[in-house]
Amino acid sequence: MPLFDLPLAQLRSYTSEVTPPEDLGAFWDATIADARAFPLDASFESVENYLTVIDTFDVTFAGYGGAPVKGWLHLPAHREAGARLPVVVNYIGYSGGRGVVNQDTRWAQAGYAHFIMDTRGQGYGFTLGDTADPHPSAGDVAHAGLMTRGIASREDYYYRRVYVDAFRAVEAAQAHPAVDPGKVVLAGVSQGGGLAVAAAGLTAGRLDGVIAALPDVPFLQDFPRAIDITPRGPYPEIAQFLARHRERYEPALEVLGYFDGVNLARYATAPALYSAALMDDVCPASTVFASFNAYGAGPSGESATGAAKEIEVYRFNNHEGGQEHHWIRQLQFLRKLLG
Repeated sequence: MPLFDLPLAQLRSYTSEVTPPEDLGAFWDATIADARAFPLDASFESVENYLTVIDTFDVTFAGYGGAPVKGWLHLPAHREAGARLPVVVNYIGYSGGRGVVNQDTRWAQAGYAHFIMDTRGQGYGFTLGDTADPHPSAGDVAHAGLMTRGIASREDYYYRRVYVDAFRAVEAAQAHPAVDPGKVVLAGVSQGGGLAVAAAGLTAGRLDGVIAALPDVPFLQDFPRAIDITPRGPYPEIAQFLARHRERYEPALEVLGYFDGVNLARYATAPALYSAALMDDVCPASTVFASFNAYGAGPSGESATGAAKEIEVYRFNNHEGGQEHHWIRQLQFLRKLLG
């Protein structure tokens, strides 16, 4: 895949044309308040994982609408008794779920608590999932996939439910006695990276304890540009839907504005390490830089939050990004942050 997006020098200063809705903060205040009206009911059931160095718990907690969301919590087996560990809350890429019991334990191998959130209605792709999406709008007219599910309204849009799940996953992780609730790291690749950005913005001022965000080639950023230029899914689901429902372009963008990572990134206060790949034709580098450049900038018309941020650029990579090289970079970032 050749370089098809803006040159790196322009990416460094690129800002999205996305404008935050005037009631963005109020919308999410009300949404989170509605979610918190349901008891979190976080449960952790010890399960066999066939590993000698990792302890694993099958997690269930109440997400959007009180619906049960699954997850895994992995802990180092030889941790100090009574110790509380920093936790990495790990969100999953598009179409994936939490996977099988021992499929991904790498953060626990590095000495952290590792909380993996299942993604409602997904788990049909590269990893399996166990969480349904029972919301009535799941049956609306939409393009195959998830990007246009419930897009007729901000209340029913699919990612409203997933963003709430991501927020409550942080609360669930903090509820385990082996986790230090004041040392939460948000991480993920692609859709997982987008959820990390959303959770960083949504927890700021609403939930204490988030100390870092690690959005790796994040999805769900700068929707207007992504819809226009991205040649490979999932963003094209929206363009293909609008190719038939031509009158719905402006209303769709209005709804998407409430879920655009560029808008939510502005609220974030935790230090962040992003990654971008210049040959990425799934999450184009300009959409990632739009989010990175907005991160910590503060709501429109207000002062910046002062969030520290870094971005690692992988010039010759597509959507795989830095892979194992970037994980080492993340480990270094957290080691420096935590001291």
